[in-house]
This record gives sequence, structure tokens and C-alpha cells, in this order.
Amino acid sequence: MISNEAWVDFVAGWCSGGAAVIACQPIDTILTRLQAGAPLLGQATAASSLTTLRPRISNFGVVSSLWRGSYAMVGAVPVQNALLMSGYGVGKRWSEEHAPDKVLFGVFVGGCFGGVLQSFLMSPVELIKVKQQVTGDSVVVATSNVARGIFSPSNKRGAWRGLGATLLRDGIPHGVWFASYEYAKNYLEEENRKVSSPSSKTLHDELTIPLLSGSFAATTAWIVGYPFDLIKTRIQASGSGSSILGTAKDLIRESGGRPILGLYRGFTLKLVRAIPASAIGFVVYEFMKKTITAKLQS
Repeated sequence: MISNEAWVDFVAGWCSGGAAVIACQPIDTILTRLQAGAPLLGQATAASSLTTLRPRISNFGVVSSLWRGSYAMVGAVPVQNALLMSGYGVGKRWSEEHAPDKVLFGVFVGGCFGGVLQSFLMSPVELIKVKQQVTGDSVVVATSNVARGIFSPSNKRGAWRGLGATLLRDGIPHGVWFASYEYAKNYLEEENRKVSSPSSKTLHDELTIPLLSGSFAATTAWIVGYPFDLIKTRIQASGSGSSILGTAKDLIRESGGRPILGLYRGFTLKLVRAIPASAIGFVVYEFMKKTITAKLQS
């Protein structure tokens, strides 16, 4: 039987993830189109160098198109968080019990495990999102096309397009994310104890430290995982069945043979989305958790 604490975390996590998706989806849509090599909103479709991409921007308004793909992401948030956090929790608890001097390593392994687990959920979900954002498919059309690929033996490759790159993006980078977060949080808490009373619990402890730690962790993790996110989006958007290595070569060739420029195209925009998403998610999570807990106790 699931405990009250687990249900509270589940609901609060869903709300926080949903709020972050809704608030930051416009940036995500622009980033996805940039990664896919598709024209940005308002540009002529002839500007695209990918002949397989045929964005139909005229079929939907510019404003509404900025939030395309949000339904799939909001719906998948709670399960994604459950898979990711379960791996993280197992790794952290194991290291605390059996190797307390190697907690960061346990957190890293747990984060990698959780990231791999949630990849199998998020790969088809993000394929739905990319189809909406790049080609303009409705949520019904995009979902039905991907669903047919999942349950049809003859079309599984289409439904799981980009899974390999998703695993590379979500495996080790999530381990880096959690380990970086634990390291930064422990460091900031230790520094804070040096300048404040040990018995005091300030807003700085409850809000500023987690936000700074989360921002640091998000930046570190995306430095490691961003090339695979870019490759994943390009594979899912093109529909050509290109390999990870082949897509990476294409990106480098498009950048004039400059690997860093080619594999980190749109990286700044990714950080512009990731940092506020982390902050919004944290604030909403804490608010919802306190509100629901108070209701249950009353």
C-alpha cells in the first residue's frame, strides 16, 4: 500500500513538473525547432535544409504553437519523476548504509539508473512532442501515430526512434545532475553554518540553497548530456532513421567542421529554459507539498 508521504510527493511532483512545462514550453518549442533544423516560427519553410521536414505553421497560430507538445509532457511528468527519483533514492540509501564515505558515488549510480528507467517512457513521449512542435501535428494525430508504432510489430522502429540517444542523454547526465546537486547543497549548507546560528532555519536554507544547487546541477548535467539531446531531437524530427554517429557527423558538417559549435547548437537556450524550470518546479513542489500535508493533518 502506498503511504501518504508517497502520494503527497506524487501529486506535488506532478503539479511542479506541470507548472514548469507550461511556463517554459515556449522556450522548449523554439529550442526544439532550432535543434531539428526546422525554420523558426514565422520563417519560410524553404529555409529548412531537411527535405523530410515540412512544418505547417500556417495551420496553427504562432501564439498557440508555442505551447504545442505540453499535453504529452504534463501527462508523463509524474511517472517520469517516480522512475527517476526511485533510482536516485535507492542509490542514496544504499550508499548511506553501506558506504557512507561514498555517498556522491551512490547518488551518481542511482541517478544513472533512474535516468535509464525513465528514458523508456520519455522517448516516445518526446517523439509526440517533437512531432507537434516541428510538423504541427495535433496531439491526437501525433499520439495515435506513435502509439501505433509501439503496439505494431512492423512499426516499432518509428515509435522508438531516438531511444538510443535518449538513453545516452538521460543515463550518465542524470547521475551527474544528482551528484552535482548533492555536492553543491552540502557545500552551501556547510558555508551557511559558518555564518549563521545552527538552530536557525531561514528562508536562505529552505529556498536559496536548493535553487542555487539545482541551477548548478542543471548546468553541469546539460554540459555532459546536451549533444545527445540535440542528436535525439534531430533523429526524431527527421524521420530518416539516421544513426547517432551519422547524425553527429551531419551536425558537425553543418557547422563547418567545428564539433563544439555543431554539437552544442542551442545550448544557451537550453540553459535559459532549464534554470527557470528548475526554480519554478521547486517552488511549486514545496508549496503543494506543504498545502496537501496541512490538509491531511487537519
